[in-house]
Amino acid sequence: METNELYLLLFSAIFLGLAYLIYSKLLGKTEKKLDTSAPFRSDWRKILLAEVSYYQELTEEEKKRFEQEVKYFLSHVKIKGVDTTVEDLDRMLVASSAVIPIFGYPDWQYPNLKEVLIHESALNETEFVGDIDGHVLGMVGTGKLKNKMLLSKGALREGFRNDRDKKNVGIHEFVHLIDMADGNTDGVPEVFLQKSYAIPWVNLMHQKTSEIHSNESDINPYGGTSQIEFLTVASEYFFERPMLLEKKHPKLYQRMEQIFNQRLSTRYKKRKAKGSSKKVGRNDPCICGSGKKYKACCMKKGA
Repeated sequence: METNELYLLLFSAIFLGLAYLIYSKLLGKTEKKLDTSAPFRSDWRKILLAEVSYYQELTEEEKKRFEQEVKYFLSHVKIKGVDTTVEDLDRMLVASSAVIPIFGYPDWQYPNLKEVLIHESALNETEFVGDIDGHVLGMVGTGKLKNKMLLSKGALREGFRNDRDKKNVGIHEFVHLIDMADGNTDGVPEVFLQKSYAIPWVNLMHQKTSEIHSNESDINPYGGTSQIEFLTVASEYFFERPMLLEKKHPKLYQRMEQIFNQRLSTRYKKRKAKGSSKKVGRNDPCICGSGKKYKACCMKKGA
């Protein structure tokens, strides 16, 4: 083989390698190396057990992976308070909001986030929000907000405290990041959704949006404002009330399963059949195994 041919082959190999790395980075598919050497903090686990219903429904093996994903997120994304104190409770809820939508894709990470800014209340008084009707509880964006997310502390906590209202601002904003990861913010998360399903997904969004406008749907009306918001609102519904979504909107539920690669309804039904969903009483033994009563342990927020 001549020298020129060797140089050409070498150049081609380097070019293809660089192209793959760039493509992987854009889609968040770079290798995710989880640190399994250090144990997960027991006080963090107590918070997850007390505050994050999604975590409670996982198997023991899945819980361990969830914890590692939380650690990975916290080691790569800064969480900063703006005129407020960020507690471990807030860190766990932000990290859980990030991990829940991508738990079906263990090697995926957010390529478009470096910092989460926590504000004490609604964001309307910040420099990033203009004259908008209604309280802004979370946002991501470009410009001054490039690679940043803003969240209201109160809304973040309420989203996990009330896990029956089909609303969770943390999950909502992280689904926005997933939508943005392919370069187009359009309600079609191409990083997860196969191209063959894109058109059926858009058609389903239009159908469900029409139902919202006709007051024939229990989906949050905010989802009817655009395709972008429909994706996030439907995702909140999927992760908070999967069995109800499957019952009321079976086709939408199936699409959510495909997008997020998670069979939530099946998981919840199995756990419920085993009696794992039994409500813990104030005076029952704590769910974390500390030996204390629940009211004196994990029931205390952030304990």
